[in-house]
Amino acid sequence: MSEIKPFAALRYDPARVALSRVLAPPYDVIAAEDRAGMFDRDPHNAIRLELTRDIAEQQSTDYAVIPRTLEEWIASGVLVRDSAPALYPLRQRFSAPDGASTVRDGFFALLRLEDYGRRIVRPHERTLLGPKADRLKVLRAARANLSPVFLLYEDREQELSPLLAGSLDAERLVEADDAAGISARLARLEDPERVAALCDFFADRPLVIADGHHRYETALTYRNEALGREGGGDGSDPSEWLLVYLANAFAKGSLLLPIHRLILAQGVPSQKAWQQRLPGWSERRIAVESAEAIPDLLAEHLAPLADRHAFAADDASGTLRIFSRPADGELGIRVVHREVIAGVFGLDEAAVEAGGLDYPKSALQTAHDLRGGRGSVALYLNPLPADDVFRVTEAGDVLPQKSTFFFPKLPTGLLFRTFA
Repeated sequence: MSEIKPFAALRYDPARVALSRVLAPPYDVIAAEDRAGMFDRDPHNAIRLELTRDIAEQQSTDYAVIPRTLEEWIASGVLVRDSAPALYPLRQRFSAPDGASTVRDGFFALLRLEDYGRRIVRPHERTLLGPKADRLKVLRAARANLSPVFLLYEDREQELSPLLAGSLDAERLVEADDAAGISARLARLEDPERVAALCDFFADRPLVIADGHHRYETALTYRNEALGREGGGDGSDPSEWLLVYLANAFAKGSLLLPIHRLILAQGVPSQKAWQQRLPGWSERRIAVESAEAIPDLLAEHLAPLADRHAFAADDASGTLRIFSRPADGELGIRVVHREVIAGVFGLDEAAVEAGGLDYPKSALQTAHDLRGGRGSVALYLNPLPADDVFRVTEAGDVLPQKSTFFFPKLPTGLLFRTFA
């Protein structure tokens, strides 16, 4: 199904730059007010290949500065191209939300672009026209993949883990901490037999886009422009291939974290309202001494209900309500939106879009915000299982808005891929 291949990456020369100073977060998580600081952090920071310094310039720019910057950095030796094609294993070491030291191994490769209709590469969310138009300008100007699209594969038996770990344990090209304090170790895998084993593994497996839907769809548009037709060609044109990062969704270090819900537009339901509006749900009440207690209480009382539809409701009153009912095959997040957000709080889709709901990622921060007067009730959720992601996308569906986020993010700047 999925066709991948090695490539000769363009990389920062660690003798010329401090890698930790030039790595940048993914372009779509960089706040407008943080751009200038990142531009000033280092004259070779990777943000200069992705964004304008001032967000006000973004709509009118043609990004012609990007190819000039690439040429200058290559000519000066700041960027160097590897001499031979390879796959590039990456190990990220980070702290999970529970504080545990965690490792995720994956690798960079080129992926042959496939239209969604072939069900080889599968999206899990819908995209917006504005971001795609902006990324298309970047791609047309740079003729390069400057940040990877993050894809998930299914390897429940951990077949590839020893191969990737062996490469990462044996050698390293570079190692650096990104701005979030996440350690990244990059290696090269060029042994023909091991490269072939990795590529063959994906021959009968589909892939799910974790992060980078806008860039993937932009790459499809660019490919069709370059070939003068839709559907791709014989694989000989550089536009038919895309820089991607691949990780096993079922590995311990591949974290699919929950995005919680904070009710902004309604008051706190009474006990009678909870009971009447949630028939068939069981309820437990847990005493809460402080906001700091919330993460441990969720781990103790909500996490064990992962095989049921479940959520925890916190109104800052000192009581955490744990609700659950038997799972029925429907996505839990859809059940929560229909039966709780709409059924209990009366927030339909229009009310949600009008700002009646927020989507915080940190339970601890949400608990503090709630006790500081922001919102009326926090609804804490369990993570979405990887099984659900693959089940929904296999059926040709997408996940509801803000269903999950994938952690850790991939920094921009570990490597690049040019079409020339």
